[in-house]
Amino acid sequence: MRLKNKIAIITGASRGVGKATALLFAKEGAKIVVNYFSAEEKAKEVVSQILELGSEAIAVKCDVSNEDEVKNMIDQAVKKFGKVDILVNNAGIVFDATFAERTIDQWKKTFDTNVLGVFLCSRLASEPMKKNNHGKIINVSSTSGMNSFSTESMDYDASKAAVVALTRDLAKELAPSIQVNSVAPGWIDTDMNVDLPEDYLKEEMEKIYLKRMAKPEEIAKAILFFASDDSDYVTGSTLVVDGGHD
Repeated sequence: MRLKNKIAIITGASRGVGKATALLFAKEGAKIVVNYFSAEEKAKEVVSQILELGSEAIAVKCDVSNEDEVKNMIDQAVKKFGKVDILVNNAGIVFDATFAERTIDQWKKTFDTNVLGVFLCSRLASEPMKKNNHGKIINVSSTSGMNSFSTESMDYDASKAAVVALTRDLAKELAPSIQVNSVAPGWIDTDMNVDLPEDYLKEEMEKIYLKRMAKPEEIAKAILFFASDDSDYVTGSTLVVDGGHD
């Protein structure tokens, strides 16, 4: 097992990539803090699945942009499991709207969750990591912040570009005991994309060399690499996982 007896906090773990990562980590021996914001029942289902896999888990409600709530989440992790080894900053939101219809409130909410949340969780989780002189932080960015983007989600694109930059800064700040890296997925088959027009999705799939979206489990495997000892000499890097893209 690649994560035996490791303690991992995964934000936004009630569904999608966060859920897939929580289950994969549990299979690899980690004990999991399943973070959620509103989907309590789904988070509890993930906890139940982890218990069935023979590992341990707790569900913790937390708005990652709220400093007090993040501190409480870290405190609960340490109280329950005694330490924090791994943080996966996966929680994120997106609003699709035209340039003319985009609101200031949408911009603020996107950056509060996608960027400020990464900063707060990383700062507070790094404290118990420093005490053990070891830790792994993995930020989930997106190719939308690098080389694939849409004018109808420009605040999301900008926030994910910020996560890539923040990853490099955090890697330098927290070295040498804590490694910080990011995974930048392309299209993923999650419920975040179910309401998009079929014609648009078909057009986007044609741009991907593998002609399909990634499964959440495929992104989770990339996150596992950064969480495991296999990546001990990698920090400040962003791994693109997009199936090949023009």
